[in-house]
Amino acid sequence: MLRLGVATRAETFERMVDPLADEGIAVEHVRSKERLFSLSDPDLPAVDVGFVYPSRVMEGGVVDAALDVPWVNGRDAILASRNKAGVLATLSRADLPVPQTTMVSNPCSTADLEDAAAALGFPLVVKPNSATRGVGIARVDDPDSLFGVVDYLDAIHDFRATGDRSYLLQEYLPGARDYRAMVVDGECVGAVERRLPDDRVEAGQWKHNVHRGATATGIDLPDEHRRLAEETAAVLGVDYLGVDLLETDERVVVNETNARPTIDDAAKYEAGFYATLADLIRRTAER
Repeated sequence: MLRLGVATRAETFERMVDPLADEGIAVEHVRSKERLFSLSDPDLPAVDVGFVYPSRVMEGGVVDAALDVPWVNGRDAILASRNKAGVLATLSRADLPVPQTTMVSNPCSTADLEDAAAALGFPLVVKPNSATRGVGIARVDDPDSLFGVVDYLDAIHDFRATGDRSYLLQEYLPGARDYRAMVVDGECVGAVERRLPDDRVEAGQWKHNVHRGATATGIDLPDEHRRLAEETAAVLGVDYLGVDLLETDERVVVNETNARPTIDDAAKYEAGFYATLADLIRRTAER
């Protein structure tokens, strides 16, 4: 059997073991963090191909060198998707719809921030450029709120070990429906809608992150949305990609991408999902 090294032991690992075994692929856990590494003998399993470069890039360098195998989503794909501003700039250049967004490279003058906020209009969203799971995202409704959030970012970015000192100012799309489309090997193979319970919305919550209480329900995406997700993966050159779409009454935009998307329950994807994923893994192993 083909041996697949997976650098996570969370939901994705547990859900893929049996379906990929049916496709002739044995899934092995490659522990890449919270451990000791002997650099001459890192004590990692022998595998033929890796599944998604480790989330911690420094540890990933050691794992990558030790395994010496091709990856479904290697280091470049992970770093490219993690840079939200870079993704939006790339998609915008390709004429794909994205939210109006300004990247702030900290520190930035108060006058420049005021001008950027005025151009977008309040309310607006302040978003760390390289965080995940909705961490650090805030909606601000006025200049005082904006500068209060920026004060905290200034304090964090003043720490010299901070790698990324950028953040985004982004238009707020009230009432937008939130979708995560899964694209594997260029094909949209399923999607979920992420929705907060009504009581949380009534209480003022607005971020539809599953890790913040939203529920992900499998849906059939309209053809327009599917094509947009597939075009996004093609433009970015990423084989296994989660594409986050926001839909209002007027438009659909690509909000973010995730080159380490969690695999959800198989019932939320189309028939043949694991066969398509297995084909991508086998082709990657042949590189």
